[in-house]
Amino acid sequence: MGTVYRRGSTYWLKYYRSGRPYRESAHSDKITEAKRLLSLREGQVVEGRFPGLRAEKIRIEELAQDYVRDYEINGRTSIKDAKRYKQLFAGLFSSMRVVDFRSDHVDAFIDRRQKDGAANATINRELGALRRMFRLGAKQRPPKVVQLPVIPRLKKEHIRTGFFERDEFLAMRGALPDHQKVPLTIGYWTGMRRGEILMLRWEQVDLKRRLLRINPGTTKNGEGRVVPLMGDLPLVLARWRDETLASWPSCPWVCHYKGERLTRLTRAWEAACDRIGLKGRLFHDLRRTAVRNMVRAGISERVAMQISGHKTRSIFDRYDIVSERDLYEAADRMNEHLGVLPFSFSRATVGHKNDGGWAQNGHNLGTPKEIEFVSH
Repeated sequence: MGTVYRRGSTYWLKYYRSGRPYRESAHSDKITEAKRLLSLREGQVVEGRFPGLRAEKIRIEELAQDYVRDYEINGRTSIKDAKRYKQLFAGLFSSMRVVDFRSDHVDAFIDRRQKDGAANATINRELGALRRMFRLGAKQRPPKVVQLPVIPRLKKEHIRTGFFERDEFLAMRGALPDHQKVPLTIGYWTGMRRGEILMLRWEQVDLKRRLLRINPGTTKNGEGRVVPLMGDLPLVLARWRDETLASWPSCPWVCHYKGERLTRLTRAWEAACDRIGLKGRLFHDLRRTAVRNMVRAGISERVAMQISGHKTRSIFDRYDIVSERDLYEAADRMNEHLGVLPFSFSRATVGHKNDGGWAQNGHNLGTPKEIEFVSH
């Protein structure tokens, strides 16, 4: 049983967990407040939810520091984003205690970022970082987070549906400098993520077996996989490897510029897009392109997901873009399969003609127009 006692004008409480005594100030001169806190602590002890008094002192800033340290330890390529998120949360939440963080603070954060002009997709990435901070804190022993807050995901204003047609891909490859043609070609044929492509080493490329081996820990989900080399990708990689060995023999990176690993594609990519009339097209659109091409080629969805690295079916389905050309091709296939069936309207069914046009059941349907079907 715990007890409540007084030191000066402030009440304190004493309680036990596993035979170990804990003393805590109620920060109040009212005995009812001290008894309420004592009941809370005894309930936490019985339910196994009492982590110790240190968890009461943990600040949001400390969780942010642990979050960045986790990125550094695991060598994640997006460490710059992690540091930016840390600065953002430190500025907004300052020295707030973790135990004081509530759902209304999340709502206030979202409202603040929307007023700053941030898109919902950007805010979702920031909320994802905040969510991971709390989860890392909950995994600590002893835990730094006792109860995980509910952090929602916002509905995106729009979901990108861009992809590269074959002629657009060829035009893009012709417009890019040689060192950026390599990641473009890998992305077009495999659907790999940009970060995975830029981290590739030559030791992972097996041209004899036509395979890429992606190491565990270098992917978004942390799992490794094997990716087949399709189309003209083996030829492109073979020629680029010969070029690399001749000019930069000690370079271990597949995607490099004069022997130094490529870390960004933005400047040359945007210039090439503008030059060939594809302004606004993203490297990530290659991921949708590869998924769409594999499905259209008859590759099973399970194998296509393995190649592209998709873990969830919902995201894979979203990337399997249906274009207007796909719809026309579907119509043509149905026409070829069933042919043109005979059909005509009955005057009794359609109605009678009057001055206003065709009428059916007493309703004016407007002036009839010719309908022309165009085969594509």
